[in-house]
Amino acid sequence: MFEARDLSDPLDDVRDEHAPESLVFDCERDFETLPPALAEDLGLVVETLEPASYPGAWLPDDAPRLLARYASSDLTIGMPGDGSVVWTRQTDPPVVLVKPRVEGSPESFLEFLLAEAFVELGLDVPEHFIGFFEDEYLELDRAIDLDPNSTYQIAAALYDGWIGLQTRTIFAEWHDERPELAAAWQDAGGRLEDRVAGLPRAVARGDTDFADATELACAAIKHAIELPAPFAALDTDAYRDHGPEFAVRWAEKTFDALEE
Repeated sequence: MFEARDLSDPLDDVRDEHAPESLVFDCERDFETLPPALAEDLGLVVETLEPASYPGAWLPDDAPRLLARYASSDLTIGMPGDGSVVWTRQTDPPVVLVKPRVEGSPESFLEFLLAEAFVELGLDVPEHFIGFFEDEYLELDRAIDLDPNSTYQIAAALYDGWIGLQTRTIFAEWHDERPELAAAWQDAGGRLEDRVAGLPRAVARGDTDFADATELACAAIKHAIELPAPFAALDTDAYRDHGPEFAVRWAEKTFDALEE
């Protein structure tokens, strides 16, 4: 299931700087969440497995089943919204997993995704949004007047945006020392600009629902793309500094405005 992946010299440099102990594997099968038996197979290639666990009281009663499982003591690696490259600190050493779905993607884009994973590992941020929001997730759930899956999607997006406020300062420093990775970062951002600029119209017309719009806007934060309202409020030092509390206030104000 897991095959060690060779890294280019620029990626080796990024790993050495941000996550020197991490291991990188290609996965034989695509996944959203690894089946428990396959997750435990990681024990064959790492020293220890330490499942993440969070209080059930942090979750609303109607939380998606996978979120409840992740919060439990089960070893749960990979969650909805994680993308094509997944990292985890539930193993020692940490592991980065590359899903088969990346096949056909430009090599430069894949290199950026891997570099991003190393940078995020180096930030020592929580692996999942529940470790970011903690009991504030209940407040976020109350603020978002949508179904549980949409609330999950918005929470994951908000967390991705918060991380992006930190990683983009590192990406921006790559122009001199790692120009190929910097170019891939900029190119990926350029592909988002028109879609992000058109979000208010797309939501107003019903072409894009609010959860999808939030996901796209928050994904753009790491690329330093100008965001339209109401997402522009997330591209701020206030969000970076105050994290979950700011996110909850933003959701409250945003959904109150949508209901008017």
